[in-house]
Amino acid sequence: MTIKEAQEQIDGWIRTVGVRYFSELTNMAILTEEVGEVARIMARQYGEQSSKESDKKKELGDELADVMWVLLCIANQTGVDMTAALEKNFEKKNIRDANRHKNNEKLQ
Repeated sequence: MTIKEAQEQIDGWIRTVGVRYFSELTNMAILTEEVGEVARIMARQYGEQSSKESDKKKELGDELADVMWVLLCIANQTGVDMTAALEKNFEKKNIRDANRHKNNEKLQ
């Protein structure tokens, strides 16, 4: 599935099953909540924090998909073509960071 296809499928789902988009501010709050769920999994699976019983069934991939879902909802409702935005972002990074990481002693 391409990013464009994902945006289109999410839009179709929202307009039928979901009835309508939540407001942009509500979706921003939901995005923050979903990122927090990713952070919880990362802290427990890859960090030093121990897992609660209720955390053991959580899957990183599912939580990352939740983040992507809400991010694409925000893109849809604000008129952002995420394919074009990501391509432009790659261009920016390729110019700005062409030698930055190669010359970073911390990464050697």
